[in-house]
Amino acid sequence: SGSHRRDGRRRRARMNNKFDALKDDDSGDHDQNEENSTQKDGEKEKNDRDKPQSSTKRKAVVPGPAEHPLQYNYTFWYSRRTPGRPTSSQSYEQNIKQIGTFASVEQFWRFYSHMVRPGDLTGHSDFHLFKEGIKPMWEDDANKNGGKWIIRLRKGLASRCWENLILAMLGEQFMVGEEICGAVVSVRFQEDIISIWNKTASDQATTARIRDTLRRVLNLPPNTIMEYKTHTDSIKDNSSFRNTKITL
Repeated sequence: SGSHRRDGRRRRARMNNKFDALKDDDSGDHDQNEENSTQKDGEKEKNDRDKPQSSTKRKAVVPGPAEHPLQYNYTFWYSRRTPGRPTSSQSYEQNIKQIGTFASVEQFWRFYSHMVRPGDLTGHSDFHLFKEGIKPMWEDDANKNGGKWIIRLRKGLASRCWENLILAMLGEQFMVGEEICGAVVSVRFQEDIISIWNKTASDQATTARIRDTLRRVLNLPPNTIMEYKTHTDSIKDNSSFRNTKITL
């Protein structure tokens, strides 16, 4: 419908404005591409096709001309499983599908604008957004000494919270150096759960800063319960969320 498309365009313009503000705040790594950010979609797609081949077999993902580079490349993943069926790390790895990798604000929007919103997913589904090269698994080298902040949401909040979380992550709002690994939104039958993963569970100053930033960017009520769980504990009880507290 026309109104739905208009709403989508307006929301996207608002979010691009957010990104512009984030770019203005950062340390200037990205300003060589501040101009000409209104390149047509067709030209951008052509530039994607014309990017130079990397020396490895897999094509390196790089920002196109006049695109706004992110500080890191990121990969979207999707997983879905039958609830109640126990999962080993091997079956989990087979079940997780890579959607694609992006290196710029514009490439992010190209993926994101075609993805189903978490609030419209059904069943037992997860979206994962992780730095390129980090698998969304507890055992990955980048994750194994880390953990995650977990927030349980009542139904209806997941889409907005997920969008705010990933924009804050891509825009480097957490200000914890290279500590952030990625973020996950998990759609369940009774509730939805969002989490943000970091590298070093033992670094309390960093985990506290991530918690406080999360509370701010998600505009959470003061009484929202936020639980930190190490990946070591997740491996022990084979669950991301078991033995954690429930919010409002």
